[in-house]
Amino acid sequence: MNAVSVEIKREIDKAKSIILHCHPSPDPDSVGSVLAMKFGLEQLGKKVTAIQGDSEIPNAFMHFPGAGDIVKKNFGQIDLRDFDLFIILDASSPEMISQIKIPTFPLSIRTIVIDHHATNKSYADINLIDISSPATALILFQLFRAWKINITPEIATNLFVGIYTDTGGFRYSPTDYADYRVLQSASELAKIAPDFTKTIFIMENSNKKESVYFQALALNSIKTFHNENLVISFVSNKELKNKNINDDSIAVHSISNILKSVVGWNIAVSMIEREPNIVKISCRTRDSQKYDVSKLASALGGGGHKVAAGATLLMPLDSAVKKVVETVKIIYNL
Repeated sequence: MNAVSVEIKREIDKAKSIILHCHPSPDPDSVGSVLAMKFGLEQLGKKVTAIQGDSEIPNAFMHFPGAGDIVKKNFGQIDLRDFDLFIILDASSPEMISQIKIPTFPLSIRTIVIDHHATNKSYADINLIDISSPATALILFQLFRAWKINITPEIATNLFVGIYTDTGGFRYSPTDYADYRVLQSASELAKIAPDFTKTIFIMENSNKKESVYFQALALNSIKTFHNENLVISFVSNKELKNKNINDDSIAVHSISNILKSVVGWNIAVSMIEREPNIVKISCRTRDSQKYDVSKLASALGGGGHKVAAGATLLMPLDSAVKKVVETVKIIYNL
């Protein structure tokens, strides 16, 4: 990482106006990494703009330090020519920068990708892809130390939540990144930000009643396939509208995590038709060595990790379910 770290720092030193973004349907690693980077760049005297991108920042994340400064704009509402450096965090492809308007990069702007997804194709001018890292936030922690940035409680809190969530609360096996080195880094961050437990409590206990209604719909739709190796939960856009459930109340990832907790349900998929013919998919597995769900997500046009991945299918929900079932059969020979 050292050579690339130096190259990235050189680009930052030259830049005057830098833009950051959160990926569509942002998770804590996306939001926390953006906020930590914003604080770090500002220490270096840079003018930094962080936009929310396609999706609103969930209310549960709005207590992250600095979250109120994220600009409520997507890529269709900005002009990249107003900036000279775009630092792309936690986005494995241009589609994970924006699905509303896939960005094209003018010659006037330099681009840097910092990510940990194995599916990343290194599409920027400078690419730091560390697939051994469980979270983009951990890569930033290492970079900040190399750059001698003062890791304040605000930075530490944002980095901690990114690492905490992308390791499943440090529950993933050592082969899936939650080993002692990750815990050592988390311990250093926790020492700087001892109130991290309050941040996690608020993040995990900020549900609206509509979130519970959504969970009831999702769990009531469960079907199993391929001798129960695959379990799918699916909720249609019509059902969401009937219950007045908006994006902020849809916890896609929590459903797939619940499903994978059942012994024998080795591949868990949550499918949500957020808009007509736009189906968001979250994949989880109990056995990442045998059922690497990044392969499933990649085959569906998405990406992610062995234990957790996702994709978006632009088709009716029933067609999307059929496609997932067929793809699982082919990939895992079920």
